Amino acid sequence: MPSTLHTFETDFVVAGGGLSGVCAAIAAARRGSRVVLIQDRSVLGGNASSEIKMHIVGADCHGSKPGTRESGIMEELRLEDAVRNPHRCYSQWDLLLYEKVKLEPNITLLLDTDLVGAEVESGTIRSVRAVRNLTEDEFLIRAKFFADCTGDGRLGVEAGADHHTGREAKSEYGETLARDVADRHTLGSSILITGRKYDTPQPFIAPSWIRKFKKEDFKYRPINSYEYGYWWFEWGGQIDTLKDNETIRHELLRIALGVWDYVKNSGDHPNAANWALDWVGSIPGKRESRRFLGPHVLKEQDVLGGRVFEDQVAYGGWAIDLHPPSGVDVPDEPPYTPTIFKHLYSIPLGSYHSRNIANLFFAGRNISATHVAFASTRVMATCAVGGQAIGTAAALWREAPGNDIRQLATKDNISALQQALLRDDAFLLNLPNTDAADLARRATVSASSAAHPAGNVIDGITRDLKASFGSWSSDSVHRWESASLPATLSLDLPAPAPIKEVHVTFDTNFEKELILSMSDHHTGKSAPRSAQPETVKAYRLLLDGKVIAEVTDNYLRKRIHTLATPMTGKKLELEVTATHGAPAARVYEVRIY
Repeated sequence: MPSTLHTFETDFVVAGGGLSGVCAAIAAARRGSRVVLIQDRSVLGGNASSEIKMHIVGADCHGSKPGTRESGIMEELRLEDAVRNPHRCYSQWDLLLYEKVKLEPNITLLLDTDLVGAEVESGTIRSVRAVRNLTEDEFLIRAKFFADCTGDGRLGVEAGADHHTGREAKSEYGETLARDVADRHTLGSSILITGRKYDTPQPFIAPSWIRKFKKEDFKYRPINSYEYGYWWFEWGGQIDTLKDNETIRHELLRIALGVWDYVKNSGDHPNAANWALDWVGSIPGKRESRRFLGPHVLKEQDVLGGRVFEDQVAYGGWAIDLHPPSGVDVPDEPPYTPTIFKHLYSIPLGSYHSRNIANLFFAGRNISATHVAFASTRVMATCAVGGQAIGTAAALWREAPGNDIRQLATKDNISALQQALLRDDAFLLNLPNTDAADLARRATVSASSAAHPAGNVIDGITRDLKASFGSWSSDSVHRWESASLPATLSLDLPAPAPIKEVHVTFDTNFEKELILSMSDHHTGKSAPRSAQPETVKAYRLLLDGKVIAEVTDNYLRKRIHTLATPMTGKKLELEVTATHGAPAARVYEVRIY
């Protein structure tokens, strides 16, 4: 039977359902865009999914940069997962992502669907073609904007977008950490494993086809635990991580099982006797393949200099984390060479869209960056905030004339995009809320008690800052904190005004990492996998004394309360009666629209 052809007319097509694609789709959909999200797997999440089980890291570098954790959609997902999935089940995480996307009415989700072609006219994508072989369906999808969040860059390549593969030479961008001579090598891929401890000894009978390892192979690759191993199961960057993926998969399985054989049967790890192999990844977790070229190519100097771009839409902070392409084939080389810095750096919109395809965004590990800069931007939480940025841009410019991102990226449009991102709880460096529509900015603010001033909730900054964030920053607190509970925060407007929405941003403890990981070590030192103690649990909103919202079990950072019918009022009060453990209320921002 021939495939059935389905045709869609939509606003925004997102190819790739990893975290960058998920956040792009959600961000656009919540702002009114019709979105088609194409994912070639049965689950969302990419490297963070149950298929690979890589934990999500970002700017806070496993908690070593307190206060820098990503907010916005990424924080929403982390908080939901911590509360609903305290037992660290990756299938629960898969389902959370599925729920967030599937239940969003503006998103059409196409799982198990491969994007296979693009129709391009005069440097503009008109449509894409996708195939779902499981149901013998084909899809022709037309849209105003398209986003390549596939990691490997399938959409962009089909569209003819300029791109690069491999490591640049020092001379190309003046990077001190680059190679003397350019090559096509990349970071390798990994297949992870998990183990389970039993009450009795568990044998491991090694297959005949595994690799054999000895103690000296682990000079720089420590085996400290058995429940989750090991990111340094890495190989394949010396060949083509795209075209040679099947070869890489087989070799990584040989490596993963070979290391486990060494753990169980070498005699060097007697305390592993009661441990058994519980799960082996079936597909490689890929670090690098193609990178697209945008109006700006992010460089080592941007990262290490903590550059704040005028068109910034995201930020990073992970170390420049370079790995030897051959991975475990070079046991005498460290598995990674990090260049660590204390500050944050911004990422411009010019690194998130194509320089030669007018309506193509991209986010994830394929953004416009050199190999050296990419070694910092590639981590998933940084990819996610880039996804939220491009999804927001696509939605804001949905009604704009034309679809050439290069022409739409004017100073005024960028400023509006940045303010929209801040409104949706993104964080941008040295950029406060200046939204003229926010009535709260003109209010007089007071509180029943204050360990930190009530006026902080309208200072435009939604986290505490540290001098280490960059030359633009200083150690400063930006939250109202009451002296006790219950506590009331009051915002008095200059005159009565019609009010439709109230936004409240609470404290969810950015001082610690919040992570879903099979690693007991990382889980043990992160924030609790539950509602965060600092977060307000129970509160009421009152307008001129009338209750307009009441919440008894909040655990999220950002809450938006939309009134069914606008009400005119002058005095807004936030009454906090309980937190999840902290002795005081903590609120970073209140907005009124």
